[in-house]
Amino acid sequence: MRSLLGLLGASALVLAAAAAPAAAADADQDFTITDPRITESSGLAASRAHPGVYWTHNDQDAPLIYGVDSRTGETVATLTMKGVGTPRDMEAISVGPDGDIYVGDIGDNRDGTWDHVWIYRFPEPKRLGDQAVTAKQYDVKYADGPRNAEALMVHPKTGRVYIASKNQETGGLYAGPERLSSAGTNVFRRVGDVPWVTDGAFSPDGGRLMLRGYFSAKEYVWKDGRLADEGTDVGVPFQGQSESVTYTKDGSALMIGSEGAKSKVLRVEPPRAEGPSEDSSGASPKNPGKGDPDAPTAAEERGNFTVGVIVLGVATALVIGGKRLLRRG
Repeated sequence: MRSLLGLLGASALVLAAAAAPAAAADADQDFTITDPRITESSGLAASRAHPGVYWTHNDQDAPLIYGVDSRTGETVATLTMKGVGTPRDMEAISVGPDGDIYVGDIGDNRDGTWDHVWIYRFPEPKRLGDQAVTAKQYDVKYADGPRNAEALMVHPKTGRVYIASKNQETGGLYAGPERLSSAGTNVFRRVGDVPWVTDGAFSPDGGRLMLRGYFSAKEYVWKDGRLADEGTDVGVPFQGQSESVTYTKDGSALMIGSEGAKSKVLRVEPPRAEGPSEDSSGASPKNPGKGDPDAPTAAEERGNFTVGVIVLGVATALVIGGKRLLRRG
C-alpha cells in the first residue's frame, strides 16, 4: 500500500508539472468567441490598456465594437460609437500609438463603386464594460480611384494609417497623410504592391507588417515607410473565412480569426526573417517569435496537457486497483 501511495504522489507531481505551463499562459492563447452577436468577426486588435482583451466587430453592422477576453472567449465590453453615420462595410480595426482605436469602414464588395470610405477613431476606454464612445469620422479617398479593401493598419511608432486593397489579382498598399483630418478628405497614395489580403497588422516594435488572406499569410520587414523585402511565409492553419489578424500586445505571436458564429481565434508563432526595425532606439528588433528559449511552444503545451491526462488516468487506475486489493485483504 505504501508503494501505491508513493506512485500516486509521484503521479500527482508529474500531473501538476505538466499542467503548470498551460495554467500560466491562459491569456493570448487559442480561444472561441462565445458572444452570439458576433457572427462576422472581420477585424482583430490587441488591447493596449487591457492585457488579454481583443477588440473586434462585425462586417456590415451597427457601430458596435466588442472587447473579448481571450481567457474566456466572453465579451467584456460593448462599445457603441457615437458621432458617426451608419457603417457601410466595417472591415478592420487597429490600435494606434496614441491609445486610440481606429476602425476601417473601408469595404466595397462592388470593387470600387464608393467614391469615398470612412475611418472612425476614438480613445480606447480605460475601463471595460458596455458604454458609448464619441468617435471622429474621417473621409478617405484613394489617389488612383476607388478601391475595395479589408485591411487597415496603424503604425505603432509614427501613427500613420495604411490600407491594403484587394482589387483584382494584385492589391495595393496605401499610405494616408501624416495626420488624419476630420475637416476635409484624406487622400491615400499607393506605396507598394501586396497580395490579395483580408487583414493586416504591424508588430508592436514597428519593424514588421503582417498581411493575410484566405489561403496565405506573409510577414514583411518594414523600413522607412516601405516594404523592405518580399515577405516570409507564415504557416497559418486553414480557417473557413479568414478575416482577421493581429499581434499579441507583447509581439510574441500572431492571433488569427475568421467569420462565423462561435468562431475560433488561434495563436500562431511565425518564423522571423532577417531585417531592420524602425525601433526608435536604432537597435535590432527583439525576436518576439522565439521569446524565452526554454519556454514551451504551443505544441509542447498541448503535449504536456496530453501527458497530464495520461498520468491522471494511470493514477485513477492505481487508486481503483488499490481499493480492490484492500477489499480482498
